[in-house]
Amino acid sequence: MTWGNCTEATEFIFSGFTDHPEFQVTFFVLFLAIYIITLVGNLGMIILFRIDPQLHIPMYFLLSNLAFVDILYSTCITPKLLSDLIAERRAISYSACVSQLCIVSILLVMECFLLAVMAYDRYAAICNPLLYTVMSPRLCGQLVAGSFFTGCMNAMIQAVGMLKMSFCGPMVIDLFFCDISSMILLSCSDTRIHHVILLFVTFLFGVVSTLIVLISYIFIISTILKIRSAEGKCKAFSTCASHLTAVIIFYGTGLFIYLQPNTKNSRDQNKVVSVFYTVVTPMLNTLIYSLRNKEVKNAFNRVKEMIFFFPQEGNLAAEGCSS
Repeated sequence: MTWGNCTEATEFIFSGFTDHPEFQVTFFVLFLAIYIITLVGNLGMIILFRIDPQLHIPMYFLLSNLAFVDILYSTCITPKLLSDLIAERRAISYSACVSQLCIVSILLVMECFLLAVMAYDRYAAICNPLLYTVMSPRLCGQLVAGSFFTGCMNAMIQAVGMLKMSFCGPMVIDLFFCDISSMILLSCSDTRIHHVILLFVTFLFGVVSTLIVLISYIFIISTILKIRSAEGKCKAFSTCASHLTAVIIFYGTGLFIYLQPNTKNSRDQNKVVSVFYTVVTPMLNTLIYSLRNKEVKNAFNRVKEMIFFFPQEGNLAAEGCSS
């Protein structure tokens, strides 16, 4: 290792999502549409959960926080991706890279733990309804705060690890955002301890939360299978189908990236997977919960009727009084 060529890193260059100029405008329009749908959809769900009293239950309180995390997560990555698709130089300063890495680390862990808590919430509601009274607003707020605190711990670990890395030669990140695994691959210092820390953190925050989800759904499915009526089975499964779909998409893509060997060939493959779980998944979550969740669709119809029909009734009453 040639330490004499190492200089203090002041900025990094993203390789970007694609190197083909003919596809850049197409991808820009596609990712911009996804980003707009993500913002509008998740913000709409948050507003819907707040104004509809029938959705003031733990599941939708947690879901509104998940939607808020998805908005922040997408906003942390997608605008920079969009600007790099049309920019001649895809640069990011060292401080901005550390900041993005920290924010992504916080939001990733928050999403992991929120999905795990939502799985336990479904377990309590279906398998042991007497336990569901424990899911009070205060406890739900503490769980959300705990997920944020855990995310901050993860961000601090990742930031300290990055600050201790040395970078030599071309500062080109073979991705479209600052990711700790990309920085490990780029660093010219001894990164064995960083690999160990990354695997430990991935196991602690990712695998453990995945196990919580799996164990919860093993009990949920076994309970549903014991229900005699087909209608009861369908109703019980419909309450957790949306969450299970979101879990499979998020955990499947995330664990695929962070648990596989970090090689040059895997980085090329990771670009597609990374754009899926950083850009597409926040949009899919809102579509999954709005299109596949009967309670959310019913709440949307109630709010729509309240907005469009109540004013008309008021006008008719006013006309009757004036006559």
